[in-house]
Amino acid sequence: MKLSRWATRGNFSMSSSWVLALTSLASFTRAITFNSIPDANLDTSQLGRIGIAGDFSGISFYQYEGQTEQPFNSNGSSQLLTRLPNGVFTSILEADASIQTMCQFQGQVIIGGNFTSLGGVQSPGIASLDPNTFQVTKIANLSGQVNSLLCDDAAGKVYVGGSFRAADSTNAVTWLASKTWASLPFAGFNGPVNSITKAPSGHVIFGGSFTGLGNTSAPSTPDGQVINLSTATIEADQGTSAAGFSDPKNIVCKTGGIDGSGNTWLLQDNTPGAWRATFNYGFEPTKLRLWNTHQDGRGTRTWRFTAQPINGIMNFTYIDPATNQNLTCTSECPLSDDPTVKFQDFHFVNHVGMNAFRFDVSAWYGNGGGLDGIELFQDDIFAYAIDDFNEPSCANTTTPSKATRTGPWTVTQSGQSSSQYLSAQLPKPVASDAASVVFYPDIRESGEYIIKLYTPGCLQDNTCLRRGQISVSGTLTSSGANRTMQSRVLYQTNEFDKYDQLYIGSMDASSDSFRPSITMTPVPGQSQSIPGDDFVMVAQRVGFELINSTGGLNGLFEYDPSRATIDPSDFSSSAFIKLGSSFSSDSAVASLAATSDRTYVGGNFTSDNVRNIAAINSNGQTMALDGGLNGEVLSMYLSQDQLFVGGRFNNTQNGSTSGLSNVAVYDSASDQWTPLGAGVDGIVTSIVPTTLNLTDSTTEQVITLTGDFSHLLAFGNNGAGKADGFAIWVKSQSNWLQNLDVPAPLLDGVLSTSVEVSDNETLYAGSLSSQALRAYGAVTMSNGLGNFPINIQPPSSLPSASASGLSKRASLANSTGAVAGVVAGAFYENDGRNITVLGGHFIANASNGSTIYNLAFIDGADSDSVTGVGAEIPEDSVFLALAIQGDNVFAGGRVNGTAQGSRVNGLLSYSLASKSFNAQPPALDANNSVVVSAISVRPNSGDVYVGGSFDKAGSLPCPSVCVFSTGNNQWNRPGFELDGEVHSMMWSSDSVLIAGGNLTVNDTAAFLASYDTSSSRWSAFSGASNLPGPVNALTAASSDRSQVWVAGTESNGSTYLMKYDGSSWKSAGVTLGQKTVVRSLQMFTVTESHDSSDILDSNQILMITGSIEIPEFGIASSAILNGTTVRPYALTSNIDGMTGSISRIFVQNENFFTSSDEVMPLVFVALIGLAISLGLMVLIVLAGLALDRYRKKREGYIPAPTSMFDRGSGMQRIPPHELLNSLNQRTPGAPQV
Repeated sequence: MKLSRWATRGNFSMSSSWVLALTSLASFTRAITFNSIPDANLDTSQLGRIGIAGDFSGISFYQYEGQTEQPFNSNGSSQLLTRLPNGVFTSILEADASIQTMCQFQGQVIIGGNFTSLGGVQSPGIASLDPNTFQVTKIANLSGQVNSLLCDDAAGKVYVGGSFRAADSTNAVTWLASKTWASLPFAGFNGPVNSITKAPSGHVIFGGSFTGLGNTSAPSTPDGQVINLSTATIEADQGTSAAGFSDPKNIVCKTGGIDGSGNTWLLQDNTPGAWRATFNYGFEPTKLRLWNTHQDGRGTRTWRFTAQPINGIMNFTYIDPATNQNLTCTSECPLSDDPTVKFQDFHFVNHVGMNAFRFDVSAWYGNGGGLDGIELFQDDIFAYAIDDFNEPSCANTTTPSKATRTGPWTVTQSGQSSSQYLSAQLPKPVASDAASVVFYPDIRESGEYIIKLYTPGCLQDNTCLRRGQISVSGTLTSSGANRTMQSRVLYQTNEFDKYDQLYIGSMDASSDSFRPSITMTPVPGQSQSIPGDDFVMVAQRVGFELINSTGGLNGLFEYDPSRATIDPSDFSSSAFIKLGSSFSSDSAVASLAATSDRTYVGGNFTSDNVRNIAAINSNGQTMALDGGLNGEVLSMYLSQDQLFVGGRFNNTQNGSTSGLSNVAVYDSASDQWTPLGAGVDGIVTSIVPTTLNLTDSTTEQVITLTGDFSHLLAFGNNGAGKADGFAIWVKSQSNWLQNLDVPAPLLDGVLSTSVEVSDNETLYAGSLSSQALRAYGAVTMSNGLGNFPINIQPPSSLPSASASGLSKRASLANSTGAVAGVVAGAFYENDGRNITVLGGHFIANASNGSTIYNLAFIDGADSDSVTGVGAEIPEDSVFLALAIQGDNVFAGGRVNGTAQGSRVNGLLSYSLASKSFNAQPPALDANNSVVVSAISVRPNSGDVYVGGSFDKAGSLPCPSVCVFSTGNNQWNRPGFELDGEVHSMMWSSDSVLIAGGNLTVNDTAAFLASYDTSSSRWSAFSGASNLPGPVNALTAASSDRSQVWVAGTESNGSTYLMKYDGSSWKSAGVTLGQKTVVRSLQMFTVTESHDSSDILDSNQILMITGSIEIPEFGIASSAILNGTTVRPYALTSNIDGMTGSISRIFVQNENFFTSSDEVMPLVFVALIGLAISLGLMVLIVLAGLALDRYRKKREGYIPAPTSMFDRGSGMQRIPPHELLNSLNQRTPGAPQV
C-alpha cells in the first residue's frame, strides 16, 4: 500500500467492505440481538492525519456490548463463542475446562467436553444449550469426559462417546429426546471413544482407544479394599461406664474376636445404644464384617446400619450361620451369639456413598449389647493423597494403599468434594520439584485397568485463578515395553469435582518386590497463565478399575442401529472392524469423517496396507489414500472434495509429497496430497473452519489450525512466520493469512470445534483474542482504522515484562524495561515532504531489506519507503517522546549509542530533510540511567525543551528539564528551582511551560510545576498541593490553554483524574480501577452534543489512553469521559495472550478545540467579506439614485427631449426673444415653455 493513498483516503477503513461482509455473516436474526454502542462522534476534520501508537497486535473500536480486551484463556478453560456484527468473536458462556464437541439436536445444541460447569451451571461433561436464549440446561448423571457427539434427529437420539460412566455404560451411551440416558446394546467400550460418525450405510462408526465392548467389572476377589476406621472420629451413645469397656475405639482394628478389657465395647445394662463413625472422605462400602461379643454372656442380638448424610437404613444380604441360607435384613438384622461363629459378613444390597454411619443396637443377649470388632470393605481401589484415608495397617494385606509426598502440603476441607484433600501453595515461577505426591494402590490382581485421577473443584476453596497445570506419570508393571505410563499434563482449573482418565492397560499386582505407583508434580513455569504471586496445586485420590470386556476390536466398531443385540461372531463381516483388526497393537483412532460415499479414518495406526489414515467406501473397500501419512493424525475437517488433516507427520508414507509438516490436504478427486504452504513446526490438534472477507464484499471459508507449534514454515517467496499455536489458511489464496498484504482481523488462541446452527449462525468453542484489525504497534485513524505501510514486529526480548508492558511509573529508569510497541509518533510535511515518524521499542523491516530497531521513518513522497537510523543506536534502546522542530526530529527515551561519532544519551537529533543525523546535542547524564520522557518545542521559537530523569546536559548542571537552543546548538538551564522526574509537559502559552511528574520546586514536593520564560523561574502550579500524587499525563482543557487536565498515581497506587478550571482543581468524579495506568490525555471536540457538566462542555470529551480499568467492564486501552461517565473507546489485544495498551493518539494538526461547524478557510472569509462590501456599495448607489429621482419628481421635473427631431422643431416653434426674456425673470415653479 502507498502512504499517499491512505493519507488521502484513510485506507482500510473499518467501514470498508470486508467489515460489512462480516456484519452480514454474523447477523443473528433469531438467536440474539447485539446492543450497539453509540458513536463517540469525534470531530477529526481539522486534525489532518491521525495515528494511534501503542503495544498491541490488534485493535477495535468499541462498537457492541460483548467486545472485550480479555485475552484468550491459557488455563485450559474454554468459551462458547459467536461473532458480533463487526466480525469480532465474543464469548457467550464460560466453561471451566475444554469443550471438545458440539452438535445440534432438535433445536438444541448439545455440548460435550472435559468441563464440570458451563455458564455457571454444574453439568459435568455434557450440557444442552438453547441457541435462541443461550440458556444452559444440565444433563445429569454422567461422570467423566465427552469427546464426540453424533446428533441423529430422525432417530431421536444423540450418540455420546468419550471417557465416562453413564447409565451403567462406559465410554459410549445415547441421550434420548425424552431427556433420559439409554445404554447401547453393547454397554460401551473398554477404552475411550474419540470420534463418532455415520457411514454412508447409515451405520454408526465409533473410533477410539479400545480393544473390546463392555464395561468395568468387580475384581475376582470382591470386597478387597479395607475402609480405614482407625482414623475416623468414633463416638458412642449409651455406652457402659465400666472401665476398659466404655471406649468405642476398642473394636477398631480388632480382628481376633477376643473378649476382655480394651478389646470389647459394651452398652449400658438393658439399654439400646449406638456406635458412630464419621470420616473426612466418602466411600461406597460393599461389605460389613461384625465380631459379636460374649463378654459376661452379653452380646448384640439385632441391629441396623444407617448411612449418613442421607440418613438411610441400609439393606443387607447374609448367610444365616445356623441354616446356611442366604437371607436379607434391613432394620432388624440379627447377629449370632454362637461362640463358634468368629464373625459374620453382611453385604450391602445397594452401593450408596456415605461419609459417616451409625450402628444401632436394638436388642441384646444377656444384660446388654456390645461388639468385639467391626470392619468395612469396598470394591473400589483408591489411593488417597492424605495417607489417613488409605487402608489401615491392620488390613489383611502386606501392601496396603499409601501415599508419600514432598513439599508444603496442607489439608483442605472437603467443602462440596467427596473428601478432604491436600493443597500446596508454590511460588512462581513454579519448579517441577517444588512438590510431589506419589500414590501406591493396593492392586490385588494383575489385569487390564482404567486409571483415573480425581481433582476437587476450585470454587469451594476459591483457588480457580491460582490453579494451573500438573504433570502425571506412573510405573505400572515390573517389566516390559509398557512398564511406565507416558507423562500427561492436566489442568486443575475445574470449578467442580472431576476425574481425568490417565491410562487404560496392563497393571501388575502389588507385591513385596513391586508396587505400581502414580506420581503427580507441577508443570514448571506457568508464570504467565496464572495471575498473582503463587500457584496452587491440589491432590486428592487416584482410582483403579478392573476391565472385563469382549475383545476382538482395535479402535474401530461399526454399529447397526436397527439391531437390538450385538453378536461378536458378526464382527468379521464389518469392513471397519476388519480394518481395525489389521492394526498393530496399541493403535488408536482419533478422528472420523464421512461423505456420501466414503468414511475417512485417522489416528495412530499401521498395518500392511495403511498408515495413520485410510478410507472405507460404500462398497466396504479400504482405500489407502496414496499410502497414508508417516505420522499420527489427530484432527480432520472435510470440505467438499478436500480433507484437511492435522497431526504429527511430515510426508506421505512413501515420501512422495514434501512440505506436509503436521498439516496437509487430501483431494479425493485426484487422490493426491498437497501441502498447506510448507506446514507448521509442531503438532496440529484441531482444524476448525470459519469465514472472513479479504478481497471484496463476499465472504469466504478459511481454515483455522490450533496446536503445539510456534512458526509457519517458509515456502516460495514467503519466509517463516511466527504463529504461537494458531494459524489461518486462506484457501482462495493458497497462503497463510499473515502472509497476505490485506487488512485482516486479529485472531489468536484456540478453536476446538464449531457447529452451524443456521445458514448465518455458527457457534464456536475455544478461547480467542479477537480484534477487528490486525496491526502491531501503530494504526491510522483518519477514516476508521487502517494499517501504516510498515511491517512492525515485537522486540526480540523484554527483560522485565509486565502485563501489557505498563507500570505505575515508580521511577522512569525502572519503567522502561517492559516497554514494547510504538510509544510515540509524529507527522512531518515541510516543502512537499510526507514523512511519518514512529518511535518506541520494536523491530521493523526497512525497504532495503535491513532491520530497523525502535525508530522508523515512512516517506510517503518516496513510494512509502521505510528507513531507520542504522546500527549506531543499539536495539535495546527505547524511544518515549518525539518532537519536530523545523526539518528536524528530536527523539528521546532510554537511548544511548553514537551518531556520526558523537555520544548519544537520552536524546538524539535527526534531519528529516537530509535523512541523516544532525550534529548531536551534548549527551545528557545522570547518576542513574538517563530517560527522556517528554519533548516540547516552544511555540514560535527554535527552543526544544526536554524533560525526564537526568542531572546534566553535557557539562551543564541541568536536572529534570533542559532547553536545547537550535539557533546556537547549545543547552541552557531554565531556572534553578526544579528537580525530580518529569513525566509530561505542555505549553499553556508562548511563554509558560507546565511540567508534571514527581518533582520538587525549591526543595518542596510538587507534582505539577510551571516555568515562565520571561522571568526564567519555576514555581509550583496553582493549587498543585491539592494533587494526591505524581502527575503522569496532562493536556490542555480549553482552547486558550488556561485550563488543564491531569492524571496521576496516588500513594495507594490508585489513579486520579483532575481538572484545573482556571481558578481551582476539581475531581473528574469517576472511579477507575486499581489496575489503571494512564499514558496520555487528550481533549476532543464532538459533532453531537452530550449533557454538559461542570468539568466538560457539551461539545467536548476527554480521551484517556493507556490501560484503563473501567468498573463493570474491565480493561480498555482507551476510554472517553463525557463529564459524567467513562466508557471504552478502543480495545486492543496482543498475540502473546496478554492485553494490549495504547500509548497515545498523534495528529498532523493540533486543532482539537476547533469544530468543523465553526471553521472556514481564511481565503473564503476574505472573499465573502469583499462580496459583502461590494454589495453594500451597490445598494448605497442604488438608494441614492432612487432618492434623487424621488426628489425630482416631487419638484416637477420632467424628462428632457432626447430626439434630434424634437430639438429641431422646438427651436422653430419658440421665438428667440421669449427664450432670452426668461433669463431675467424669477422662476417660482417649473420652467415654462
